[in-house]
Amino acid sequence: MTSPSPFSGRPAVEPALPRGEVVGTYETYTQAQQAVDRLVKADFSVQDVSIVGNDLKSVEHVTGRLTYAKAAGAGALSGLWLGVFFGVVLLLFSPASPNVFGVALAAMLIGAGFGMLFGLASYAATRRIRDFTSTRAVIASNYTLVVKPESSGRAQSILGSTPPAAPESPYPPTA
Repeated sequence: MTSPSPFSGRPAVEPALPRGEVVGTYETYTQAQQAVDRLVKADFSVQDVSIVGNDLKSVEHVTGRLTYAKAAGAGALSGLWLGVFFGVVLLLFSPASPNVFGVALAAMLIGAGFGMLFGLASYAATRRIRDFTSTRAVIASNYTLVVKPESSGRAQSILGSTPPAAPESPYPPTA
């Protein structure tokens, strides 16, 4: 779900479970997207469709071992970006002088140096607590396609699915 910008003119919407009937259950989000694409190609009113992820799980994939060298490199790269930002600001707002590029380069090197020091210090402080790198994601066990009751028959015929049994649908029908 995207958050509306304060400048977009759209009112903020309170998150709520969609109401309607389940017309399909899929193992992956990609499969659910493909089903919505089939509905779009059949000129189905997609404003009536919601993809709901069920049984959410947090999954962390370990990508490697963290060492002082990796912490220093990641910190230096992060600091370098900050130095690039300050260097560009100096280039834009400094009067034209032959030394501006030297100052910008110095800002990048100083940023990389401070970033490296910060990376080493933070790794030293957390050493033996977390000696690995990882990526995290929240995934669902399955994804259901929920549509408004008045549109469910058409959606099922487009998708070629049979309607699920009534007790299986955890989404209350719309009034």
